Amino acid sequence: MEVTSRRVLWEREADRALPMASTTKILTALIVAEDCDPDAAVTVPEEAAGVEGSSVYLRAGETLTVRDLLYGLLLRSGNDCAVALALHHSGSVEAFSVCMNARAAALGAVHSHFCNPHGLPAAGHFTTAHDLALIAAAALEDPLVGAAVSSPSYRAEGSGGAHVWYNKNKMLAQYEGADGVKTGYTAEAGRCLVASARRGGMHLVSVVLNSPDMYARSSALLDAAFARFSMKQLFDAERFCKVLPTDVRGKSCALACRESFWYPLAEEEEEQVRTEEALPSRLALPVHRGDAVGELKIYLKNQLLFCQKIVSIEDKEKSYFDILRELTRSGRQKSKCGSINTWPNAASPAAAPATG
Repeated sequence: MEVTSRRVLWEREADRALPMASTTKILTALIVAEDCDPDAAVTVPEEAAGVEGSSVYLRAGETLTVRDLLYGLLLRSGNDCAVALALHHSGSVEAFSVCMNARAAALGAVHSHFCNPHGLPAAGHFTTAHDLALIAAAALEDPLVGAAVSSPSYRAEGSGGAHVWYNKNKMLAQYEGADGVKTGYTAEAGRCLVASARRGGMHLVSVVLNSPDMYARSSALLDAAFARFSMKQLFDAERFCKVLPTDVRGKSCALACRESFWYPLAEEEEEQVRTEEALPSRLALPVHRGDAVGELKIYLKNQLLFCQKIVSIEDKEKSYFDILRELTRSGRQKSKCGSINTWPNAASPAAAPATG
């Protein structure tokens, strides 16, 4: 999936529901990063210390920041960090799971269900490759999460001493342009990897679930996508220049669009892109700066990729003299219309009797 457009470039069984192990933590991190102060202090509760599975060995009563715990969560896959953050955010794992499902649905990840913040096996805890790609794309766009998943290491200074964590994701060292995201493994889920990389102005995320050779498979997927697709600017807002006449003689109005648009395309798709502008032949005054006066649409074949309003960048009013000229012109037209069929008794010349 290309991150900015969310375009799926290749997929296989993308909507098959599967367990996802610690890749769950991508959503946990996104929610916490969005909702919590990263510098807020968190005292590790008993419930978080000693959680089974992967751990950074937090001690009950130890104090770290939200940022520290996010790095422990994403670099070392700390299940104890996941529980500590969930309790800090929502007060309980159950309440946090409700937030996870709501946030996933808002992202369009509607074929997933989350029961915990860490990904340990649980009945009803599953996702799909497509849903996880959507979640990961949103997480990569968050500055705090994006910085964490691309960091090779992190040092946290907690109240109980320093922690130094090294990123488990081997893609960062093995793949050119890699900048995330998260590994996962349980016996039930198998080996799972959400990987991301940037090359040539394009940002991709790949997801493999239950993939024994997850690093090689992820590298192959990314290589194939980078080879076939590239980011193309299909609309440049800064170069869009349109001036329309108005219903007042001698007055025109300048128009603009606010957003440029880039999209990943294969070479053979470029000739299949078309742009449509819907604009009136002239504008009725008054028109104010920011008023929508038309629409621009970009299609790939018959698929709508992009739509935005074309807006006025000027304030244009009818002056007193414009109104006076309109009234004068209207009066002349009415006068001309009133001179038709004015013969006596409404008779036309053809109906008048002939005389010799």
